[in-house]
Amino acid sequence: MWAYQSVASSIYKRTPSRDNPSSTDMEASSGYVPDNSGLLTTDPPWKHSSPHVLVATITSFLFGYHLGVVNEPLESISLDLGFSGNTLAEGLVVSTCLGGAFIGSLFSGWIVDGFGRCKAFQLSALPMIIGASMSALSKTLLGMLLGRFLVGIGMGVGPPVASLYVTEVSPAYVRGTYGSFIQISTCLGLMTALCLGIPVKDIVGWWRVCFWVSTIPSSLLALAMLVCAESPCWLYKQGRIVEAEAELERLVGLSHVRLAMSDLSKLDKVDANDAVKLSELLYGRHFRVVFIGSTLFGLQQLSGINAIFYFSSTVFKNVGVPSNLANIAIGIFNLAGSIVAMVLMDRLGRKILLLGSFLGMAICTAIQAVAASHSVTATGAIYLSVGGMLLFVFTFALGAGPVPGLLLPEIFPSRIRAKAMAVCMSVHWVINFFVGLLFLRLLEQLGPRLLYSMFTTFCLMAVIFVKRNVIETKGKSLQEIEIALLPQD
Repeated sequence: MWAYQSVASSIYKRTPSRDNPSSTDMEASSGYVPDNSGLLTTDPPWKHSSPHVLVATITSFLFGYHLGVVNEPLESISLDLGFSGNTLAEGLVVSTCLGGAFIGSLFSGWIVDGFGRCKAFQLSALPMIIGASMSALSKTLLGMLLGRFLVGIGMGVGPPVASLYVTEVSPAYVRGTYGSFIQISTCLGLMTALCLGIPVKDIVGWWRVCFWVSTIPSSLLALAMLVCAESPCWLYKQGRIVEAEAELERLVGLSHVRLAMSDLSKLDKVDANDAVKLSELLYGRHFRVVFIGSTLFGLQQLSGINAIFYFSSTVFKNVGVPSNLANIAIGIFNLAGSIVAMVLMDRLGRKILLLGSFLGMAICTAIQAVAASHSVTATGAIYLSVGGMLLFVFTFALGAGPVPGLLLPEIFPSRIRAKAMAVCMSVHWVINFFVGLLFLRLLEQLGPRLLYSMFTTFCLMAVIFVKRNVIETKGKSLQEIEIALLPQD
């Protein structure tokens, strides 16, 4: 959140609140005046903010867990609840969660701005606890679908809040690394769900245990947020200056509070309390950054990542590898790529990782298309398919997976940040839903070669789009990024 390397643009002084009883009013009305004394130029210790970030990533763990929790148990669920063989019902058990996520994402911006980041985390955990409990106790398909829908609402609220919170409480020099924690936590959640589902065919009713387990991290998130720091950005926008200062002391240490507060003073206070209208996001002065964010999420989904996940079991089965091992292999490559991204995010930067990731994904989907051609031998097709799939997942995790969720809160001005994220995440869920709905039908109608060629085209379009529209945000304060993308008149 704060770039401490640049002193010239960050030399400000405020009336000390502990020395002047009326300082709160003065701060709210007059802000900060330039001065060149007493400001540190070193980076704040990362140890202050890391516990708060780690708690926030529990949301990402739950996101990954609930995406994968019905993967292995779906057959057992259908048998126990009496809809075995009904592919439509089985599809609804999976996709109802996505529908709930879309609804949750629509309202996430207003929840975050209205209640604050910490309470938004708690509100996202509540439907996940109730929904998972309903699914675990369900005796009918309707009960299962209602539980999955409630879980989806929590999933729709949680990820945007996590991206906002991590961006706003992180020092600039480790913001990329912290942002990668979100992707890593999602991978861990997905792998946990897949591994936990392995005994489902051997133990009667084990699928209910899988749902009960998810209530533990949800409850932990709700309780831990009682002691986590609130976003200083949100408090400052609410006019709660003294509270923002106190939270900054927890996040960066006392010696860095003044410089952090001087960065917050650069927020646009003229219209900070005005309601953000949808028209501003869709065709007003903020259209450009919202367009960039929505397009990034759209291209992320159109790259074929979810289709790759859906098709992975089939490809591995063709070489005689059980679906359990196939899912674990995909999870390992996803996690490995996320760890590499964490190391490189604040070294190479967001834009380079995005470009390299989408380009690598384009090469991998082209390999998949070649594998589906008739000119390749059966053995060669198997190796190309499996190798291309694993490399695709790895390169996705290097940039296209973690970067959009980190980059968008960075490029959105503070006034519209929460609601703009809600709009972009809604685009993400809509395209995600249709890719999942239409993939198998398109695979049947078009064939794998043409379908993977389409994914290659979308990945190359993403490379061009990122090259032309995305700016590098590595090491920059949120205020510097805002000025670069939205110059003040």
